[in-house]
Amino acid sequence: MAGMTCFKPGERSRLIYAVREYRGRKNELKGFGWRDFRDLIVRTRIQIGGPIVLAWDNLRLHLTVGMPEFIAANADWLTVFRLPTYAPNLNPTESV
Repeated sequence: MAGMTCFKPGERSRLIYAVREYRGRKNELKGFGWRDFRDLIVRTRIQIGGPIVLAWDNLRLHLTVGMPEFIAANADWLTVFRLPTYAPNLNPTESV
């Protein structure tokens, strides 16, 4: 499952998601590929009708070759902020 929580001023929040079910068939993908993430972002833009700001971790699929190209090609409506690999200052229990 991959999902996005969407917030727009003056509107209710939304959860837009995609599910991939693995049935163990030959040549069936077990998880999401970068194209699945791309399609989820495009569907989200269509549903919310405006620009998107993403906050992403460093998941391997977020960093594949296709995603930066997609992000660069759609920079007019898509802004991506990547979270640091490890940030103890963002974890309140880290200082305990």
